[in-house]
Amino acid sequence: MAKLKIVCISDTHGKHKDVCLPDGDVLIHAGDFMTYGDRLSEIASFNHWLSKQPHRHKIVIAGNHDLLFESDPSLARTQITAATYLENSAVEIEGLRIWGSPQQPRFLDWAFNVDRGPAIRRYWDMIHAKTDILVTHGPPFGILDTIDSSGEHLGCEELAIAVRRVRPKLHIFGHIHGGHGRCELNGIGYVNASVLDENYRIAYSPAVLTVDLRPAAV
Repeated sequence: MAKLKIVCISDTHGKHKDVCLPDGDVLIHAGDFMTYGDRLSEIASFNHWLSKQPHRHKIVIAGNHDLLFESDPSLARTQITAATYLENSAVEIEGLRIWGSPQQPRFLDWAFNVDRGPAIRRYWDMIHAKTDILVTHGPPFGILDTIDSSGEHLGCEELAIAVRRVRPKLHIFGHIHGGHGRCELNGIGYVNASVLDENYRIAYSPAVLTVDLRPAAV
């Protein structure tokens, strides 16, 4: 069976040029590629870096630090020309449906904050039932979502319910740097792809995974 090699990163916070990326078929960035969030030059720099990467497919979502994508989305999106930008939307790549969303439970005064409960549930209700790869900025509750200092779970309860309902092959996220890692639960692969630690130092390597493609129709 044919496979797709996926390289996952998140939370580069302006340090994308210092990340050593392995080759692959698809590059996915799960948000927080900006540092200050309100400078168009940050997006242009990130897009230029993306354009130099060899992956034939590139997927990007925003995160809570990517403020311009919420405050001036039309302007911000014009700067992403080297990748497909997803915001509560999907793209199909080689038969696989990828859905992306930047929303996360309210966290200080950043972008894409939504109150827990019904307010955020309406975003997760949008996720297509046949999603193969789900990309969100924040994690689901209880899975790779703890900070180092307290061990407190910071993920989204409603997102966890949605993932169990949709059952994607992969759920890729970041946001909680201390939760970096991978696991598999009930046949779903989870990846916290943060590359920075909680002190904003590059501490982790990109995650590399393979996904089976659907057999061609005969």
